[in-house]
Amino acid sequence: MCIALDDMPQSLPPNLPRFDRPLVLIGLMGAGKSTIGKRLAARIHLPFVDADAEIERAAGLSISEIFARFGEKEFRDGERRVIGRLIDGRPKVIATGGGAFMQEETRQLILDRALAIWLDADIEVLADRVSRREGTRPLLKDRDPREALTELAAVRNPVYALAPVHVRSQPLPHDATVDAILKALAE
Repeated sequence: MCIALDDMPQSLPPNLPRFDRPLVLIGLMGAGKSTIGKRLAARIHLPFVDADAEIERAAGLSISEIFARFGEKEFRDGERRVIGRLIDGRPKVIATGGGAFMQEETRQLILDRALAIWLDADIEVLADRVSRREGTRPLLKDRDPREALTELAAVRNPVYALAPVHVRSQPLPHDATVDAILKALAE
């Protein structure tokens, strides 16, 4: 089921804090960072920025092209610089790439100057979601998505767990995950 932004309930928890810094969504590819991020931003009336889209705009290349031409190390360096520019102290919702929080300098920047929200999902849910966008995920190139995501989760989930907010991204309407984030933020 797809819910249009205009059809979403606009109620907010009464004890939702006022946001004085960016909310940064982290998690594995397919967790819904961009999709949920757009809806969350609309619900709380903040701007939304997709870090990967900003990286592509700055480089004039797709993420896959950056990986192919320059490698992951150079991509991560550019990613850190772009995220540093996006975390400018103004409240907004930022969706990051799955590996951004794994880089120590980027992670510290997010933890120090923003509120990190880990969108966590089961491997089967992630594999189903990423299979819809084959060819756009450099870390899945020529790999079985379930196997690759299982390996990534084993390494990344303990680091993602450093985020102060942890929300499960379920195979439900996107509104359910937005509601779960708002509930977690209100607590």
